[in-house]
Amino acid sequence: MSRDYANRKPRAGAKARAPQRKKAPKRSFPYFAVFVILTLLSGFGYFLWSINGSSDSPVTSEQVQQPKKKTVQAVAADAPKKVVKKDPNALPPKPQEEWTYLEELENKQVEIDLPQSGVVSSGIYQMQCGSFRQESQANEMKARIAFQGAEAQVRRSEGTNGIWYRVVLGPYPNKREAEHNRHKMQSAGLNGCIIWLWE
Repeated sequence: MSRDYANRKPRAGAKARAPQRKKAPKRSFPYFAVFVILTLLSGFGYFLWSINGSSDSPVTSEQVQQPKKKTVQAVAADAPKKVVKKDPNALPPKPQEEWTYLEELENKQVEIDLPQSGVVSSGIYQMQCGSFRQESQANEMKARIAFQGAEAQVRRSEGTNGIWYRVVLGPYPNKREAEHNRHKMQSAGLNGCIIWLWE
């Protein structure tokens, strides 16, 4: 059995209850806050009253003295001095040179011990960067070397295995210059250069 609570009629003896509202609590007067504010205001007013006359202190008779007679030196010292204004763009004075190493090194001699090498060469060095069957290939490499700022020669040689065209640089008076040019060629991509002694 189901009950219909929505359409149910109230009982005859029961009274309808009205919703009750809660009463707001009564606010008391903020005595403490008013007391603190009045205390602060009165303290600030007393502070202003106490500093009111401090700047106008009276001059005592001890502080007032008769002016002394000044000497000529004192008058000259009290005279207004001329103020020299500095230019903000002015350069500072040139510093004095205090270097002594120039005089010390003027008469010095430097001795260097070089290691003795076992091989003493009396010839001239040359460098070969290529050997070709066709002269056109040798001339092409010669042009590549010329772009690096060096001068090469194409030399024709005949041997048991036929005719070859060699690309040669030099002669160099020492091996150091030849090595320098070989490093120059290596940086340009020519890695096949060989240094040999031509006597």
